[in-house]
Amino acid sequence: MSRAFNFSAGPSALPLPVLRKVQEELLNYRGTGTSIIEVSHRSDQFLEIAHRTEQSLRELLAISNDYWVLFMQGGSTLQFALVPLNLSRQGETVEYLCTGEWSSKAIREAARVRRAHVVATATNNIPSPSSWNRAENSRYLHVTSNETISGVQFHEFPSNLDVPLVADMSSDLLTRVVDVSQFGLIYASAQKNIGPSGLTIVIVRKDLCRPLEEGDSEYLNYRAHADTQSMYNTPNTFAWYVAGLVIDWVKKSGGVEEMQRRSVEKASRLYEVIDRSNLYSNTVDPRFRSTMNVTFSIEDETLRQAFLSEAEHANIKHIRGHRMVGGFRASLYNAVEWESVRALIRFMQEFEKERVGK
Repeated sequence: MSRAFNFSAGPSALPLPVLRKVQEELLNYRGTGTSIIEVSHRSDQFLEIAHRTEQSLRELLAISNDYWVLFMQGGSTLQFALVPLNLSRQGETVEYLCTGEWSSKAIREAARVRRAHVVATATNNIPSPSSWNRAENSRYLHVTSNETISGVQFHEFPSNLDVPLVADMSSDLLTRVVDVSQFGLIYASAQKNIGPSGLTIVIVRKDLCRPLEEGDSEYLNYRAHADTQSMYNTPNTFAWYVAGLVIDWVKKSGGVEEMQRRSVEKASRLYEVIDRSNLYSNTVDPRFRSTMNVTFSIEDETLRQAFLSEAEHANIKHIRGHRMVGGFRASLYNAVEWESVRALIRFMQEFEKERVGK
């Protein structure tokens, strides 16, 4: 079977060994005669998976017992509301840095339930913390570590803040070394580097979470999910199971240190081709270019359409840019192998040579 060179932004490529393991176990999980998606989330089989997955993630990211690790549903979009609801009270101020569309969405949702203050706004870079317009007495400061649409990424996070740092790491958790203790809360939907869609991981410092109060929704309270081991309601057992396999694959492949090395290498080589080109361009400040989502464009619309059509024939899939910005986007998540990146680079170079004679 021929596999495509898959650059989908999400749901995205999964490691081939993981897909094969899923295929092997799907009908008969470890001799039980049933699929793991056919049994209760309270069964011994699934509880073992849930426990192992959490412990493996804690080991991989050195997460201390000061933090809960929650496996939730609703995507990061639900977290846009849960973060302010759990880490602040009505009338309190929460701070946000706006660096793209996903942080904008987080701000809009937070503003529905709390007083959301934007410290700075940018589209192709990350403003220096010294330029931020900070609010007084805020409960936390929220950043989006990687903007998948524009391709802007934090390579260093702000330190020495006077409030807890909250990060949406949906597109780069498990791809880089992070000091979890630097954050009050990290959340990440799974469908980039962790597993299939339908699962969101929340790593939250226990002391930051509000207790359930009169008028609160119990389901929307982190403590309720922590108290029930992320099984307040029936979880997405399949996504949780696959996430566990992916986390094990990352560990066996050298951990997040190795994932980071690969990510930097893949992205650097692709940016090098773009920067040397007379056809392709990237407008992100090089200091903040994403190692996950490499965005680029071609000025001539006719050539843009030809590029997409010919890429499809070359078995290069899902490189059309987000509908809001157009152009092209190659998502280089952990499961995207060097073979795929080399195929894209060869195609880009050959396409340019044919069109502009370089």
